[in-house]
Formats: sequence, C-alpha cells, structure tokens
Amino acid sequence: MHSSEPLIASLTSVQARIAQAARQAQRDPQSVHLLAVSKRQSAQAIRALYQASCQVSAQPIIAFGENYVQEALAKQAELQDLPLEWHFIGPIQSNKTREIAQHFTWVHSVDRLKVLKGLAQAARTHAKSLQICLQVNISAEASKSGCAPEEVATLVEAAQAYQDVLCLRGLMCIPAPSTDREIQAQAFARLANLQHQLQQAYSHWPWDTLSMGMSSDLEAAILQGSTWVRIGTALFGARDA
Repeated sequence: MHSSEPLIASLTSVQARIAQAARQAQRDPQSVHLLAVSKRQSAQAIRALYQASCQVSAQPIIAFGENYVQEALAKQAELQDLPLEWHFIGPIQSNKTREIAQHFTWVHSVDRLKVLKGLAQAARTHAKSLQICLQVNISAEASKSGCAPEEVATLVEAAQAYQDVLCLRGLMCIPAPSTDREIQAQAFARLANLQHQLQQAYSHWPWDTLSMGMSSDLEAAILQGSTWVRIGTALFGARDA
C-alpha cells in the first residue's frame, strides 16, 4: 500500500519542477501535461496517486502510461471506477495493436507502418478514434524502439489514409540517457526541429504534442517545448525492472 503523504510530497515536487521549467522557458505551466508512468506499479499504487492528486490539485492526475498490454488491461479492469485516461508508451508488437486500439486513448510509440495500419484497422472495428504520436529514435540507439528521423515523413504520409480514426498529434522520443543538461537539450531540440519541419509540410495535422522528458531530464525537455512529460520514478519511487 502507498500512504498518501509520500505520494503528495513526490507529486508536489514534480509539479514544482514542471512549473519552474515552464516559467524559465516563458511558457504557461498548464501547457505541460504530466503523464504518470505506471508500468510495474500496482493498481493500488495508481489509485493512491490519483487520490493524492485530488487532495492537492483541482485537476487530478488522470493520465497514466503503460508499456505492457496484459499488465495494463488487468489494472484497467480493477480501476474502472476512476476517470482515468490510458496512454500506451511502450514498444508495440504488431499482434497487440487490436487490444491497444480498443483499450487506450493515446498511443505515443507508433514507429512503423505495420503498427500504424494495425491500429487504424482495429480502431475502425471498434468505432473509436486514437490520438497518436510517432516515436523517433532521436539518438540512433540500436537498443531503442523508434523510427529513424529520415523515416518519419513516410509514416506521416501513410497516416493520411487513416485520418478517420487516427489523429496524429506529434512526436515522441526517449534519448540516450545523459546527466549533461546540454546533451539532453540537444536531443530534445532535434525532435522539436523535426516536428517543426513536418508541421510546415503537413499542416493539416495538429502537431500540438511533443512527448519527451522523464524524471531525470524533464527540465531540458520542457525548455525545448515538451507538452507531455512521462514521469515514473519521481512520482512512485524506484520500481522493479
């Protein structure tokens, strides 16, 4: 069980960091959304964070990010009484696109044509719309998911055929880890610049979302324009791998 006091302290700290970074970037703190990364956390921990957020804010935390489909579905079933919004943020197996489309509102990690098509077909089957981001392997790491920057336009072109069920909101990245704030900023700036280029070429999409920044680098991400920071450890504490 998670007691409320540590969660309230963690949440207050994260919100203060977001607000400070936004002010430094001369942005409205409300323009940066907090996505609580709840993979490997229990349904009870999610409920506790939601309840803690209700105590400290008029806008409770409702957005939760999950990486593993079956784990997420079990938690969703247990938390049906809460007004939560579920985001899929992990690598996508093509045979999981049906369940992801059915049970999530946002998908941040679309990185190849087969996944794009599978999500669209499943969304049509379930008569729903999905908010999506394209994941870019901005640091060219062999171990990371995400398409190469030069491949993004091909995915954007393909998404044109699915505008009835897919709304392309922007880009997502997980840069190579670094404690150097300048290196962090350079990676996020590359993603922001890529999105700006795509916005010029494909202006009919919203391009209002940059999903970037985690517990260790949210400040650098916000300074470069992040609109969703994906925070796990700084909220829940360290978790099992």
